[in-house]
Amino acid sequence: MKRIRLGVNIDHVATVRNARGESYPSPLRAAILAEKNGADSVTIHLREDRRHINELDLKKIIKKLKVPLNLEIAATKEMLKIASRSKPPFICIVPEKRKEITTEGGLNLKYNKNFLRILIKKLKKNKSRISLFIEPSIKDIKEAKKLDADCVEIHTGKLCNLINKKKVYKNEFKKIQKAVFEGNKLGLEVHAGHGLTFTSAKILTKIKGIQEFNIGHFLIGESIFEGLPLIIKKFKKILKS
Repeated sequence: MKRIRLGVNIDHVATVRNARGESYPSPLRAAILAEKNGADSVTIHLREDRRHINELDLKKIIKKLKVPLNLEIAATKEMLKIASRSKPPFICIVPEKRKEITTEGGLNLKYNKNFLRILIKKLKKNKSRISLFIEPSIKDIKEAKKLDADCVEIHTGKLCNLINKKKVYKNEFKKIQKAVFEGNKLGLEVHAGHGLTFTSAKILTKIKGIQEFNIGHFLIGESIFEGLPLIIKKFKKILKS
């Protein structure tokens, strides 16, 4: 069985920095620390409004990081230009709304489908691995395959919210399980991300076929109390179990 990879999202280190307009805490330092303590990749989301990560962060991190950088971007011409210049090893295309606090769901793969197809084709020419952030839907899995994505990242937010509120999550778990199975069957690499905690990550490891977990907000939050190295090691242990 393949080892499950851990991607560490460091966006919220930049959120804290930007709250005071200072140069600290440093996202680059967080990225290198994550790498040293077992992260298989580091994720940053360059949003259109630059609310946390900015282009300078991207430039510094991609230059210094030895593990793959996973750049999350919206499907826009501006982001296509930036990603084409920086050529990150991994790219995840995500939906984005200006007023949202965090990503609220998966991509609408039918909206502007032609541009999405062109975007994927151009980015793949740079040898980037392309992932699409989608809902746990068989329909979306099939559409992602048609668009020639390499991977899909399943939006786990609904499941995680149910678990956090101690509500019944069986149906949502089954939805994700079916989506993972379909993705693997079609030859897509399947990842999981959004809202993951120690508890929800542990539950999702029961689904065979998820090759990568991308975890950020909770991981960075817990690191305030226990330190980034320890929290990364805790998640690595969960993914091994």
